[in-house]
Amino acid sequence: MTFRNGVARRLHLSHARKSIPITAREPGPQSREFQSIKRILIALATVSSFSAAHAQTSQEQRGADLIVINAKIFTGSRAQPEASALAVKDGRIYSVASDAEILALKSSATKVVDARSRRVIPGIIDAHIHVLNDLAYNYNVRWDGVPSLKRGLAMLSEQAARTPEGQWVKVIGGWSPYQFEENRFPTLEELQKAVPDRPLIVQYAYNQAFLNKRAMETLGVGTDRFPKVPDTEFDRDDRGNFTGVVRGYTWLFLALESMVPQPTFDEQVSSMISSIHGLNRFGVTSIIDNGGRWPYPEAQARVDVLARDNRLNVRMPFVDLQLGNGGPVNMVDLEVEAITKTAPISTGQNLHPTLEHGHEYRGAGEVLSGEVHDHENFDRPAVIIKPETMKRFVEQDVSKLVKRRVPFRLHITYNENITPFLDALEEVNATIPLDGLKWSLEHAETISPENIQRVKNLGGGIALDAKMALHADGFIKTYGREKALYTPRLSKLKDSGIPLAMTTDAFRAATYNPWVALSWMVSGKSVSGSEALASDNRLSRTDALKLFTTGAAWFMNTESEMGQIAPGNLADFAILDRDYFSVPEEEIKSVSSVLTVMDGRVVYGAKDYSALTPQLPPILPAWSPVKYFGTYYGEK
Repeated sequence: MTFRNGVARRLHLSHARKSIPITAREPGPQSREFQSIKRILIALATVSSFSAAHAQTSQEQRGADLIVINAKIFTGSRAQPEASALAVKDGRIYSVASDAEILALKSSATKVVDARSRRVIPGIIDAHIHVLNDLAYNYNVRWDGVPSLKRGLAMLSEQAARTPEGQWVKVIGGWSPYQFEENRFPTLEELQKAVPDRPLIVQYAYNQAFLNKRAMETLGVGTDRFPKVPDTEFDRDDRGNFTGVVRGYTWLFLALESMVPQPTFDEQVSSMISSIHGLNRFGVTSIIDNGGRWPYPEAQARVDVLARDNRLNVRMPFVDLQLGNGGPVNMVDLEVEAITKTAPISTGQNLHPTLEHGHEYRGAGEVLSGEVHDHENFDRPAVIIKPETMKRFVEQDVSKLVKRRVPFRLHITYNENITPFLDALEEVNATIPLDGLKWSLEHAETISPENIQRVKNLGGGIALDAKMALHADGFIKTYGREKALYTPRLSKLKDSGIPLAMTTDAFRAATYNPWVALSWMVSGKSVSGSEALASDNRLSRTDALKLFTTGAAWFMNTESEMGQIAPGNLADFAILDRDYFSVPEEEIKSVSSVLTVMDGRVVYGAKDYSALTPQLPPILPAWSPVKYFGTYYGEK
């Protein structure tokens, strides 16, 4: 072991003294004294050397792994709202203080990042998203954030030229016609011209889809080959021919997705890497995957590929949805079967070997029964469930989850359906107490103040979503502007004190960019620029951000260790490309991260920090639109 400065000099002196020649004679008093001095010097040098070595080792152990200085840190903590520097050790926030105090924690092994006066925020938590439902992500052209329909059509044309025979050109959700400069949908003629010789589907949320001629032929539109899904409507021209526009609800679009070419296992893993990379770009460090057509434990095999090599770049607790293999099924019974017999797992059990809250089972949902699923298609009137149907569902199925202490989350959009659900749940609670069991309503766009209080009394939470940011203009056409201005009741929900989160519900119903949601909550404007929230129904920038941080942590069961930049909390944070708290409102939707840290390690870097970003494997397949267009418009 080598030592520095004074320690080295002391060792040199001790070695020099050890080499002094001693004559072979009977030691007299003077020589005995010399020998004693010699032994003392050697002992002192040894002790000094050991102490110095121990001190240096201790300093290395005490030193931070990562330090960020020269920052404007929004901590989210009332005790210490602002700071200029932070230190990370072993995946957690070690200290939050001034630059000088934090730099004192530096060791030779510490990585130091200069934020250059940029804003730092806690890592964003998206408490309702569907990564595992989009394992064909790399097959899709993403129109998220594309500013004009002209550019969107050009992207389709470019992709058609590289898409091999037998594959489709697809746009599956994440966009709105109201985001385009043209403020309209594409025409069938425009789509046919852009993609003349490959099957094409352009899907708008779970509302409608546009098919070109090749797609209609391949799917067998107008024949027995096309699935007979209730509430499906085809547009026809004046001569009664199908135009290629099809409208429906969730089940129709799930059926269509199963009829197109499916990705291989490796392509599914690659798709997951791409979608998570896109999330990291916006400062997202944690999500709750809220179920899809890939159920537990099948979907988890894809996650395991990344988890076993510690390459999962987002904390990813999951809620499980069991759709079955077609036909009417009892989804709750299938869930109980999956978690007790097929692959036994308990609530909160983490399938990731090293990452805290890496891939935990967080319960059942968000669809617990197809019979009570009130599809949120704002271009159509509300889907209202019969009260007796809702009551039977809660008594027979939700009660099974309560008895087993399985947390649950229920997709429920309209207040007309929330009321009978709460009526029935209150009755169940009287005989089988919820007693702290975590449950939530997902979406709840039109919930009334009275029902907000009832949810709170039952210990539930509400996970809102930002679909109105993209689709408010359609909602206004269906229900009127006055109703839209208070959909959802953001201000009352925030003031109620109920556990509350804002989510994206990506990748189909809306965009996965949380800054679009934050822009809408703060400015009250949809992506078209029209007024979508009343002035007294908007949130401050701080309160809006908290719905993606401290508020969302409740849904992950991590309130004490996530959502804030505070000592002891998990080291999840992002350095932003502009200051969210001071930029003009119209710029909020354009905010992104230049450095995203999850579990104390860099998972995304751009601009000054591009050299720090982890190298990702090649995107599969080679013709993937993501390889050429990125995960979001404007990605470098």
